[in-house]
Amino acid sequence: MNKALFLDRDGVINIDYGHVHSRERFKFIEGIFELCKIFQNLGYLIIVITNQAGIGKGYYTEETFNELNEWMILKFNEAGVTIMKTYYCPHVPEDNCFCRKPNPGMIIKAMNEYKIDLSKSFFIGDKESDIEAGKKAGIQNLVLFKNTDHFKTIDDLRKIRQGEYDGK
Repeated sequence: MNKALFLDRDGVINIDYGHVHSRERFKFIEGIFELCKIFQNLGYLIIVITNQAGIGKGYYTEETFNELNEWMILKFNEAGVTIMKTYYCPHVPEDNCFCRKPNPGMIIKAMNEYKIDLSKSFFIGDKESDIEAGKKAGIQNLVLFKNTDHFKTIDDLRKIRQGEYDGK
């Protein structure tokens, strides 16, 4: 069985300006590449789990999202990090979709596709809905990332890996 580091996108990988869908508005959070390298070097698969209601609201298309996602993955690759896959839900909350966080659908799909042991995996999110989705899926190591723009130090990265990070 594999283990994974699941990451929410907006608010964890990039600053959440609200419905980020262009390179011009996509600013990586300081330390995200280093965090992912640490986990990758420990044998974790890196997987992105993201709600993208902007698609369902008509703010941008799936094509626009996919183009930005490919660019984001390229930037991770350039930093020496492999993103295995990005799972996204294009629905609005009113759709009550099983894939939309706080439901665990995207995590369960990733678990089945990559044979992931969720008890040995981590999920870092910036909203309670991320944490709730992780709990519903059975992820044991959940981190609510409260900082608005960066993982401050290598010590933060160590704390996350050890499940001690408090987001401050």
